Amino acid sequence: MARDSSQYICRVCGAVHAKWAGQCSACGEWNCLTEETSSAPPGALKPTATKRARGIQFEDLRSESPDPARLITGVGEFDRVCGGGLVPGSALLISGDPGVGKSTLLLEVCARAALKGAKVAYLSGEEAVEQIRSRARRMGLSEADVALASATALREIVATLKRESFDLVVIDSVQTLWSDVHEAGPGSIVQVRACASELVRLAKAGGPAMILVGHVTKDGQVAGPRVVEHMVDAVLNFEGERGYPFRVLRAGKNRFGATDEIGVFEMGDTGLREVANPSALFLGDQNGDRAEREPGTAVFAGIEGSRPVLVEIQALSAPSAYGTPRRAVVGWDSGRLAMVLAVLESRCGLGFGDRDIYLNVAGGLKINEPAADLAAAAALISSVCDKPLPRGCVVFGEIGLSGEVRAVGRAEARLREAMKLGFDKALCPPLSHEPADMAATPLSRLAEAVERISQSRY
Repeated sequence: MARDSSQYICRVCGAVHAKWAGQCSACGEWNCLTEETSSAPPGALKPTATKRARGIQFEDLRSESPDPARLITGVGEFDRVCGGGLVPGSALLISGDPGVGKSTLLLEVCARAALKGAKVAYLSGEEAVEQIRSRARRMGLSEADVALASATALREIVATLKRESFDLVVIDSVQTLWSDVHEAGPGSIVQVRACASELVRLAKAGGPAMILVGHVTKDGQVAGPRVVEHMVDAVLNFEGERGYPFRVLRAGKNRFGATDEIGVFEMGDTGLREVANPSALFLGDQNGDRAEREPGTAVFAGIEGSRPVLVEIQALSAPSAYGTPRRAVVGWDSGRLAMVLAVLESRCGLGFGDRDIYLNVAGGLKINEPAADLAAAAALISSVCDKPLPRGCVVFGEIGLSGEVRAVGRAEARLREAMKLGFDKALCPPLSHEPADMAATPLSRLAEAVERISQSRY
């Protein structure tokens, strides 16, 4: 009989504990230990300390061998996020909400790579082969030479991948795999960690580029132990708001490229379409008969990874019908909104204590950089003063707690992207080099923005 034993594993760091505790002693997180039952086979030998280790051999940083050629999949936005293509022997983890289009994106990547001559395998533990073929026919990719399989047994998958020589392998998803070494069910912390570790080890041992699909929790985090994110070379998150056709592939970790790089797609009836110019997509139609926008809108010139992106920020300030005003934010950090409102009240004399505030980033994009502070403040000032900003004006800059407008990185790239789309005015921090074809209004204090917007002086 196998001897059953219980151990408690931290969902965050993967540390193993002999008994349950409220706090993980390794990472300090609370209420994160999960019980797992494992069995030792009869006659299993315990590791001994008498066996002499062979030791390791060190090498220096110099190398005569050239860097391996990257695998270009043919999906430009995906290759951009990966850092210029897939590195042979690398392991990537892609996650996203259910139904956002992860399988559709990866089937597109596999088919395009196969059409360019790569040997590709797509293994699904969630769909039958006929379901994958049906999606490929709908997307117009049924002629691509992609090896399909529906399998969940890790031992069989690893044996097949060692026997065959593939350039790219997609596992959809790692939560459906199970290893017969452990008795825990598929999707448990033990199984996810063991299966991911084995697949990553296979890729590192001269195997194919491996893409693992991971489920997410209700908090948007990758399900399973966080140690999986440390194992892989890149962690990509596929984002998309319901009701919007736009999908954003964002790199949170990348050992072979820039982090926070994004790729933009548009979901249609026949699959995903790449968006080469996301600024034009998120802004919509900026040309019209009116010389000004509606009050409460401002165009923010942001940076996502290495790409400048222009997006519209909308704000609405309305009298509150209740004792506690409401603050609703979509696509931005609610904490930074509270900070901007506090600075506007304390340093600029604007009152929001009896008004509801609604802030929205149009198009479903999520903004994380502090350079959006001034654009959000400009939209709020425009709304409360009922004074629209000029149509050809972009705004960017970070706001300090004392009310100063601080400089941000890559200001020239932001302005070049704005000029490319026809913008000729800017509200921004003081610049070291002012562009020749744009009327940039430098602001050193947030109170100057309030004065200029309220008096329509640009």
